Amino acid sequence: MKIFIFIFCLLFSNFLNAEIISNEQDYIIDEDAKVRESTDELIVREITIDPETHPGNALYQDNCAICHDGSIQKAPAVNWLEMLIPQALFRTMNDGIMAEQSAHLSEEEKIQIVEYIVRKDRKDFPKEAELNYCKSNRMQFDLREAPAPYGWGYNTSRFIPKNSGKIDSKNVKNLKLKWAFGFPYSQRARSQPLFAMGSIFVGSQSGDIYALDVETGCVKWNFSASAEVRTGIIMDEWKNGTKPKRRPYIYFGDILANEYALDAQTGELIWKIKTDDHPNATRTATSAKFEDILFIPVSGLEVIPAFNDDYECCTFRGGLLAVEADTGKVLWKKYSIPVPAKYSGTTSVGTRMFGPSGAPIWTSPNVDKKRRYIYIGTGENYSTPADDSSDAIIAYNIDTGEEVWRRQTLAGDAWNLACMGKGLPNCPEENGPDMDYSASSILIDLGDRDILVAGQKSGSVYGINPDNGEIIWSKVVSGGGTQGGIHFGMASDGKVLYVPLNDMKNTHDGKVWLNRKPGMHSLDTETGNILWSKITETECKEIDTNCDPGISAAVTAIPGAVIAGHLDGMIRVYDKDNGDILWSFNSLGDYESISGTPASGGSFSGSGPSIRNGYMAINSGYGIYNHMPGNALLLFTID
Repeated sequence: MKIFIFIFCLLFSNFLNAEIISNEQDYIIDEDAKVRESTDELIVREITIDPETHPGNALYQDNCAICHDGSIQKAPAVNWLEMLIPQALFRTMNDGIMAEQSAHLSEEEKIQIVEYIVRKDRKDFPKEAELNYCKSNRMQFDLREAPAPYGWGYNTSRFIPKNSGKIDSKNVKNLKLKWAFGFPYSQRARSQPLFAMGSIFVGSQSGDIYALDVETGCVKWNFSASAEVRTGIIMDEWKNGTKPKRRPYIYFGDILANEYALDAQTGELIWKIKTDDHPNATRTATSAKFEDILFIPVSGLEVIPAFNDDYECCTFRGGLLAVEADTGKVLWKKYSIPVPAKYSGTTSVGTRMFGPSGAPIWTSPNVDKKRRYIYIGTGENYSTPADDSSDAIIAYNIDTGEEVWRRQTLAGDAWNLACMGKGLPNCPEENGPDMDYSASSILIDLGDRDILVAGQKSGSVYGINPDNGEIIWSKVVSGGGTQGGIHFGMASDGKVLYVPLNDMKNTHDGKVWLNRKPGMHSLDTETGNILWSKITETECKEIDTNCDPGISAAVTAIPGAVIAGHLDGMIRVYDKDNGDILWSFNSLGDYESISGTPASGGSFSGSGPSIRNGYMAINSGYGIYNHMPGNALLLFTID
């Protein structure tokens, strides 16, 4: 009997490991499929100039190309800069890090360079916004309303209890739109809104941070960061119903890898730090705060310039910083890949290669107060060789930054945008499949033990022992894909895990992904067993070619239900017990905006719903990666 048990356990262990540590994916190659021919296709936009003949092309070649065409590692490549809005580029050349290099250029020449980079004539640039500032009677902040300690930056379970949110499965059907705020200069809205002090704090594509009055949506103050803010906003914590010990700060990052602290009542800058010196480093995930320490994850966009044959790929590696929240002083920094990339040979066209690289941290850190651990998830390697840092969950000691354990769940994953073309030299020999951890892990108390659950773009979900990283259970929910599987956030009420799946059909990479299950799925947190699955059929395919039914945005759980914004522009509320739709709202279309800028809805991605005191705030618009643009912050109320 003992021998039988041993053999069974061995066979089961081998089966489990084969399921977990494998790069075999459920897809077929379509030789006739359209693949991206340029990084221009990443951005949903109308090109209104001829970049080849435009005078900005010559100015760019004479003044900028030597650094920004990929041959110099210390400068972001031009196809990365294309993702910035004109105002951000002007800000960089006039007052930012490129002011010295641009000082000899006239204003007209700067405009022409910006036109060339963004592929738009200046007459098509977004117009200056006239914000609706609050009158004196709406300018006050209620210091007795502390930020609710739920969601990114506080508790990654994203479950809002009834006593805080005032919304559950019984009254969610009463949600009605109260107002819409149009973000100026924007075609995507990805910053998680924060309710606190009778206000909403939110970032934008333009780099502007807004403090809005909840009741009216008027602007109490705004602050201009250096570039787009797609991280959530978090704030110092204090006990609700009391006043904070000092003036509260808010914290966020921009896509140029800067982190900021502002006075929450005035918008005044307290401190600003550069979180990583790599030119393609960026800030995408919300920081976490614990015991006056701010934990800052760093990701990287080096996958984009790697599309160019002459770019020397790649040297970025993901990082996690611990800094003093009051001062921004760095206490420790750890890289997901412990050693810098080394020269590893040349491509087929003679361009130098470096590795290992990548393992960006797209996920908001998950703080384990009991063990004093902090958990992060990593993305793929960007270049050969693939190592054990990619597609992994890593636990660090909060106090020292020392690594406690790491668990890789998919080996051999090295990928960049060159793999989406046909035979482009910078595609690593592993060729993906690009199965990041882009959703934060969730620590769940099961009563007799804790379990750490993590969901991956592979479509797999894992239950992990938080003490040592051992896998307790795993469940394949779908086949995943380059833009498939679990994207930016699951949610859990403790007993049930809500798993949103993106599972795009056409990712423009020449692959036809099989076993697609876009929509919402419910798992038992103790066993990983699937409780129900609701595969979504799109409701806008005749409206927009970029319409897709999956869920890329983070989801938010409330008592008895879960709320999800879909790529097709729909907000859907799913019943906890059976997945039935309790309420839905079509966000596509134009809104009467209270901001002074027209508002329109689009796809949902990145941030999810924020809920407090009977209000729900959610961003609509994701004009990138073949999705529908929009610039709306929508506020709903059950009143």
